[in-house]
Amino acid sequence: MDHRTPLREAEGRASAAAKTENAKVIDLAKVAKDRGIKYFLISYVDLFGGLRAKLVPAAAIGPMQKEGAGFAGFATWLDMSPADPDLFAVPDPTSLIQLPWKEEIGWLAADLYMDGKEVEQAPRTVLKRQLAAAAALGYEMKTGVECEYFLITPDGKSISDTSDTAEKPCYDQSALMRRYEVIKDICDAMLKLGWGAYQNDHEDANGQFEMNWNYDNALLTADRHVFFKYMVKSIAEQHGLRATFMPKPFINLTGSGCHAHVSLWQKGKNAFSDPKGELGVSELGYHFIGGLIHNADALCALTNPTVNSYKRINAPRTISGATWAPNTVTYTGNNRTHMIRIPDAGRFEFRLADGAANPYLLQAGLAAAGLDGIANKRDPGKRLDINMYTEGHKVKGAKRLPLNLLDAMRALEKSKVLTERLGKPFVDGFLKLKTEEWNAFSRHLTQWERDNTLDI
Repeated sequence: MDHRTPLREAEGRASAAAKTENAKVIDLAKVAKDRGIKYFLISYVDLFGGLRAKLVPAAAIGPMQKEGAGFAGFATWLDMSPADPDLFAVPDPTSLIQLPWKEEIGWLAADLYMDGKEVEQAPRTVLKRQLAAAAALGYEMKTGVECEYFLITPDGKSISDTSDTAEKPCYDQSALMRRYEVIKDICDAMLKLGWGAYQNDHEDANGQFEMNWNYDNALLTADRHVFFKYMVKSIAEQHGLRATFMPKPFINLTGSGCHAHVSLWQKGKNAFSDPKGELGVSELGYHFIGGLIHNADALCALTNPTVNSYKRINAPRTISGATWAPNTVTYTGNNRTHMIRIPDAGRFEFRLADGAANPYLLQAGLAAAGLDGIANKRDPGKRLDINMYTEGHKVKGAKRLPLNLLDAMRALEKSKVLTERLGKPFVDGFLKLKTEEWNAFSRHLTQWERDNTLDI
């Protein structure tokens, strides 16, 4: 992921304020007529990252654009009850994406309202508030994401390509080209949408792939991230396959991360860039990194939000020889064994998040922790340029990442920083539902337990 090309810089200049203004003048009914759209998917993402939608005929989009599509909030993963009023998803017209494989349908990201007020726990709203906080300081956060995924059999039991067996399969041309038709269809769709797709590769695990597109405003990146996951799954199904973004679907293979590349911009210039700074990063950039270091354990609840997530970040070596996932709260230069990598001037790569991360909460968490770092001028500490996989045990004082989801949830619960910045209604609701999920997992009896403790 490269932030430096002029094309990508130009594409990222539209501010959130301009986007809001554009939304006021876009008439979706007229857009439907002009583009041949017959139906709209009015969508929102719940706290668990589930994509929810209603299919609305173009003839009815006028009132929906103003009032929103109605939902029962309790029926999805939101902290609501059957007694709560109707939930209304008001579409953001600037988020419109025509399905490249079915252009008569337009997809819209929506903001949630209840009783005329924004739903504070809604992930997209949580992100927008963080970006507004950054804007109040004169900054725009721009990000790119690297979404790794597996192409597997429909039953989910194995990778779909039985010939993909190399010990080090990363960048394997033959394995990549055996899945050419699927990869091509997804990449063609991104090119058609104008996302600036620029490379596709076979990743470090057998059956695993990654596709890259241009970075942009963090809200736009999050919207595209949501749609990308839906698009990949849909196109895979068309080819008789199944796509999964599960962090660790196969215990002996490298897990799926969702690395985020981050920079702050001010008046059209990269505020993280400083030719005189260490590795070309400004003091502001290091304070932002300091915020992520300071809040990393609590941030894990958002960036690694499932039980399975911790099988990736605390994993032993895989078949390929490395997990490529961090287990310690450290940062470095161009070195992929740490939580944060600075590959070149003016940006950094956050390598902690995985494929289960809610696209909006990933960006919101990064913004909240980073802005805390700026506000408190947090020092990220000494940069470590060692191989953390082989020499990490020599480092004294470096925090370890949570060993499981419960530890991460407890860290979030104790975090005054993230609770204040993300909002107590969101944090309380998220933790309530995640605690229920953890309890359900804890009641599950595994075969390992039977095999190893039945005769004790």
